Amino acid sequence: MSDFLAVCEQAARAGGAALQKWVNRVTAQEKGPKDMVTEADFASQQAIREVVLSAFPEHRFLGEERDEAQERAVAPTGRLGDGDYRWIVDPLDGTLNFIRSLPSYAVSVAVERGGELLVGVVFDPMLDECFTAAAGCGAFLNGKPIRPSRCRSLPQALVAVSFSANVPRDSVEIRRFVEILQASQSMRRSGSAALNLCYVGCARLDAYFASSLYVWDVGAGVLVAREAGATVTSIMGHTFDLRRPDLAIAATADLHAELLQALARAE
Repeated sequence: MSDFLAVCEQAARAGGAALQKWVNRVTAQEKGPKDMVTEADFASQQAIREVVLSAFPEHRFLGEERDEAQERAVAPTGRLGDGDYRWIVDPLDGTLNFIRSLPSYAVSVAVERGGELLVGVVFDPMLDECFTAAAGCGAFLNGKPIRPSRCRSLPQALVAVSFSANVPRDSVEIRRFVEILQASQSMRRSGSAALNLCYVGCARLDAYFASSLYVWDVGAGVLVAREAGATVTSIMGHTFDLRRPDLAIAATADLHAELLQALARAE
């Protein structure tokens, strides 16, 4: 496990270094309406891929900026077996923030096997903050252990939310947002799911929920938050499933129960 974590951190830092070379000189393209990608995304992913596959050439690699030919080369048999290791990578979580030179963007790298997260690293290159976690071993920020807040009540909670790029006005996502806005102390929409999860883990946020996510958005951050001691489930209160990564996360079990009740009212 320590070898995985060491390579995971090395890869995340390599991705972060690649990102910083592109600060203030990127050209943005649209993957879809309001969904941006830049040269920096691809440079970061390539740097991460080189580190990972140099150390573990037999492992699967899933990055947000997917290249089907490269994916086939890494996984010629196609279907992922239960015993296969897979690296899950978001080379730039918070692309629009990066484009606008706003803080709150990060590199996310995780390893899973059979649907179980083994190690995860979220690296914020602007703040030089590196969140790390290994299953059963706790979570850390720059080598120091982290814990969630002790917040137990939604009216006292600072809550983050993520929306899809093109959320309809009448969407349940909007209804959930309004419900929690009314019930909580305050809300934030930072633009980085990975950092939101880590911030719950280190007590900067008390809770976070989202339903329009991808596995690369949350793979590392979920493990960091869970290993720190936060309560993590699906947005409906079921066991979190990496294959369908909607989530509701809170610093304490009591706060989590109140969060789920408020979210259910929006349904």
